[in-house]
Amino acid sequence: MNISAAEEDSAQEIHIPADIDWEMLDKSKFFFLGAALFSGVSATLYPVVLVKTRQQVAQVKLSGIRTAFSIVKHGGFQGLYRGFGTSLMGTIPARALYMAALEVTKSNVGSTTVKLGFPEPTAAAIANAVAGLTAAMVAQLVWTPIDVVSQRLMVQSSPSQCRYVNGIDAFRKIVNSHGPKGLYRGFGISILTYAPSNAVWWASYSVAQRLVWGGIGCYLKGGRDETIRPDSKTVMAVQGASAAMAGGISALITMPLDTIKTRLQVLDGEENRLRGPTIGQTVRNLVKEGGWLACYRGLGPRWASMSISATTMITTYEFLKRLSAKNQEGLL
Repeated sequence: MNISAAEEDSAQEIHIPADIDWEMLDKSKFFFLGAALFSGVSATLYPVVLVKTRQQVAQVKLSGIRTAFSIVKHGGFQGLYRGFGTSLMGTIPARALYMAALEVTKSNVGSTTVKLGFPEPTAAAIANAVAGLTAAMVAQLVWTPIDVVSQRLMVQSSPSQCRYVNGIDAFRKIVNSHGPKGLYRGFGISILTYAPSNAVWWASYSVAQRLVWGGIGCYLKGGRDETIRPDSKTVMAVQGASAAMAGGISALITMPLDTIKTRLQVLDGEENRLRGPTIGQTVRNLVKEGGWLACYRGLGPRWASMSISATTMITTYEFLKRLSAKNQEGLL
C-alpha cells in the first residue's frame, strides 16, 4: 500500500515522494543501518528518560531540572547514563523486532483495508494504528525485561548506595529473588501503556501528515494550477512536525499508565519481595503521596522525550528506509 497516495488525495496539488513498503527494502541493510542509527538516537535521549524515571519513583514532587542537577551532583555526568549499556543491548534486538513487525503489518493491513473498500486515507490510518499496536506488543517481549533491569540501575542515587553493580548483576539478583517472572514485572501494564500509545501515535502521525500537507498546499499554491514538488528538506520538516504532534498527544494520554508501570517495575517491587504489588495498590500509593496529579509526575520530561524522540525517530526511520531501498532510482 502506498501511504503517500492517501496524502496526495488530501493535497492533490503537492507531489509527495512515494512511500517505501516492506517488499521494497533490502532487509540486511535495513536492520544493520537501523541498529547503528537508533543506537545514536537512544544515546542522545537517554538522560531525559533517566530523569523522567527518577521523578516517577520519587516520594515527593521534584522538577526535572532539580532532579537532573541532583543526579549530576551525586554521580557526575556519567550518572545521567546509568544503566545505558544494559538498555542499549536490549534496544537493538527489540528495535529490530519492532521495525519488522511494523512494516510487515502495515503492508498487509494496508492492502487488505483497500481491498475491503475503505477510502485510502482511512485505510492508511487503520494500517498505521494496527501496525503500531502489533509492533509494540511484539517488542515488549524483549523491552520489558530490559526496562526492569535498566530502570533498577537508573534509580540508584549514587555509587556508594548501589545495590546493583551492573546490568548482569541486576539480572542475576532479580531472577534469584523473584524467578524469571521478576523480569516481566509490569508486562501487562507495559502492553496497556505502549500498545495503545503506539496505535495512537502512528494513527495521529498519518492524520497529521495529511493535515500539514493540505495546509502547505493551500498556502503555497494560491490560484496557480501547477503541481508543487517539495524538496527533501521540506518532506523531512513535515514528517518531523507531524511526529512531534503525535508524540505529544500520546504522552499526555498514556502518562498515568507509564507512571504506574514504572512504579510496578522499580519502587514497589523493591519494597515487597514476597509478591509483586497489584495495580490497585500502586495507584493508591501514588494518590496518597500527591493526589491524582501524582500519576503525571515526569510529564514534562516524558512529553519532551516523546516529542523529540518521535521527531528524531521518524526522520531517522524514513531516512533509513530510503537508504535501504533496493531501487534508489524508483524513489524519485
